[in-house]
Amino acid sequence: MNNVKNIFSIKDLENLSGIKAHTIRIWEKRYNVLQPMRTDTNIRLYSLTSLQKLLNITLLHDYGYKISKISTFSEEKISELVKGIISSKNAKNHAISAFKMAMMNFDQELFSNTYNWLLEEKSFKEIFHQVFVPLMEEIGLLWQTDTITPAHEHFISCLIIKKILVNTEKIENKIPTKTDKVFVLSLPLNEIHELGLMYLNYEIVSKGYKVIYLGENMPIDNLKDLKKHFNPIVFLSYLTIQPERAIVNEFVAAMSNELLGNNAEIWLIGRLTEHIDLNLIATDVKVFNSISDLVEKI
Repeated sequence: MNNVKNIFSIKDLENLSGIKAHTIRIWEKRYNVLQPMRTDTNIRLYSLTSLQKLLNITLLHDYGYKISKISTFSEEKISELVKGIISSKNAKNHAISAFKMAMMNFDQELFSNTYNWLLEEKSFKEIFHQVFVPLMEEIGLLWQTDTITPAHEHFISCLIIKKILVNTEKIENKIPTKTDKVFVLSLPLNEIHELGLMYLNYEIVSKGYKVIYLGENMPIDNLKDLKKHFNPIVFLSYLTIQPERAIVNEFVAAMSNELLGNNAEIWLIGRLTEHIDLNLIATDVKVFNSISDLVEKI
């Protein structure tokens, strides 16, 4: 745990809160809302407590409280006001902040309490689309800017995956009611980001289709045999970090050559699909910009 990041730069706070570093400095100077530590070279450093306070201040600010007023409140008053706000149904921003704090503190109890609180008002599907999707998008940016470590990302991803698996288990033993196609879900070689694919498995099963879930690290050649068993068939793959950006079009071409034909389709989703040249793909290859777009097509 000694290597876990618990001291943050002002840039980290900007990335985590959405408040510009320049604004944070002004709030400190004018209103003394945060008291950073200082290095020997006078560089600001912040604790997890400061991060929590800034996230609470940000929530109040978003709900119309002036920073000049917030600065007069005690920390107990700030927490009390935040609790009052989050008692309303429109609490997506708070939930995302709470999940981020759970991630930063490796706090499974906070994650569970926030999830259960959301579940009182929302379905699992609503929580995933309204909270988990934007949360994971933010986490991707935080990871790219070195604000969080891979340990943080893995911790929160595994907790979300557990919720997906619990909800999938409730429906996966139902006999499929739709027989016009079978879905085969897999990830390319060296692609380890399985969360999105797992959720799509849940959505497809919930809509009554049979799913063959193969998971990560599946060579294209190993998928061909499925065509002997199922027809029509949809090969669905989630491209987050693999294949490498420079060869993504070659990868799609290889999938098309090996898997298309005889009532087969290829559906692709994920960050790397924005680099696919749509002019080069076959008509039976469909590229989706978001999970919501893909779910609508099912």
